[in-house]
Amino acid sequence: MKKVLIVGTGLAALTAALRLVKRGYQVEMVEKFHQPGGRLNQLKKDGFTFDTGPTFFSMTYEFDEFFKDAGLEKMPFTFKELDPLYSVNFRGSQRSYLIYKDLDRLAKEFEGIEPDFKRKMEKFLTSAGSFFHDTENLVLKRNYDNIFQYLFTLMRVPYKHSPRLLRTVWNEMERHFDSREVKEIFSLVAFFLGATPFDTPAIYTLLSYTELVHDGYHNVYGGMYKIVEGLNKELYKAGVKIHYNTEIVDYKAGKSSLKHFTDQHGNNREADIFVVNSDAAFFRNKVFKRKKFSDSRMEKMKWTLAPLTLYLGVDRKVENLHLHNYFLGDNFKEYSGKIFKNSISLERPYYYVNAVSKADPESAPEGCESLFVLCPVPDRRYRPDWPDKEEVADNIIRDLSERIDFDLQKHLVSKTVWTPVEWENAFNLYKGSGLSLAHDLNQIGGFRPKNYDEEFKNVFYTGSSTLPGTGLPMAVISSRLIVERISRSYGPLHQ
Repeated sequence: MKKVLIVGTGLAALTAALRLVKRGYQVEMVEKFHQPGGRLNQLKKDGFTFDTGPTFFSMTYEFDEFFKDAGLEKMPFTFKELDPLYSVNFRGSQRSYLIYKDLDRLAKEFEGIEPDFKRKMEKFLTSAGSFFHDTENLVLKRNYDNIFQYLFTLMRVPYKHSPRLLRTVWNEMERHFDSREVKEIFSLVAFFLGATPFDTPAIYTLLSYTELVHDGYHNVYGGMYKIVEGLNKELYKAGVKIHYNTEIVDYKAGKSSLKHFTDQHGNNREADIFVVNSDAAFFRNKVFKRKKFSDSRMEKMKWTLAPLTLYLGVDRKVENLHLHNYFLGDNFKEYSGKIFKNSISLERPYYYVNAVSKADPESAPEGCESLFVLCPVPDRRYRPDWPDKEEVADNIIRDLSERIDFDLQKHLVSKTVWTPVEWENAFNLYKGSGLSLAHDLNQIGGFRPKNYDEEFKNVFYTGSSTLPGTGLPMAVISSRLIVERISRSYGPLHQ
């Protein structure tokens, strides 16, 4: 029996581990944090429970594929489809726009704002859907052995989609819609990728199709961390051992294979095969010290925005919030253009609020509310330190209080603030970048860091900074791709 050591316990690692167990491999895992999940984690404090990272996702059928592939009897968590998907409020306005999947209900939200909205949206979604179905299996869900194989695959994509490569998400919005509100709301998909619509390729408007038509958005009964807990139980039943508070800091290799990793305690972690779920670029930089991923080259790569997150416990129910909420300002283009490099004030930032307890009452004491706030901010290349983190957090709390007509500060009984510093330290995120490498055209597909090592034939990578990219369904796909590579090299030991 061949042994696999997996570094990290994010979603890609957990699903890869169970796929490998099904194929007869012995699996062991190490994790820097004190519990599994990576960014898909959980915080418990003062009687409140919070999901620390992702709060909804699409493409649930990727989980179905995983459970079938891993040979699990049943899914150990339950999805809940969202409708409305989320609400959006603009500063200075008393109304919130509710984003429904039903186009007739959605059109009513924009009456008097966007003439002929339904026809325009149908045209937009038809175009985005065509691109999605022409590329999902052809480009997205496959391994690439070299850059030429990737480019050859792109040549097979119907030529009609090529203009998307030259446009941004914002350009695509301007082609279809006229009102500022509609363009800004439906370009928020770029922020789901940790970027802005002005620097995200138009190919990612396919996310609008996945949210409104294809599969919609879902979360999980009992909180998103139920995914991790459920998978962890399956790993326990399978005899997979996980070592927490264990960080890989060094290695020893032979001519073409890795012999072992070494953790911060000096323990050598030996295996036949190694799978790295830590950031694929940062790990090559920090542990392997590869020239291609030197400090100077890492600095020049494009990274996603960093997260500033607030976890708030409130001693009252908050009425004027939906489950998922976006609070935007009145300077969208200026804010988007300056936020990356820390050249705009965070006195009145843009942010997202998940009213956790509206879907999961057990996340807060009776009569109370659990609130999760995410504010995208510059990574630590541009804002190294956060001595004013409490001030920025209070700015957000004050702004939110005004916009929902509820004095949050007066009713706060629990408050936790994580800056990019805390995120970097907890999960080894490069400079605190929330979703790893950005999805520029020169950093997607075959241009992302490879999911196999350049020097060691028994080292592989899975997760958001390698194929196919960021997001929960992408993590599940990533685990399938890496297991395909391992099976191709070593074979399934049994089925």
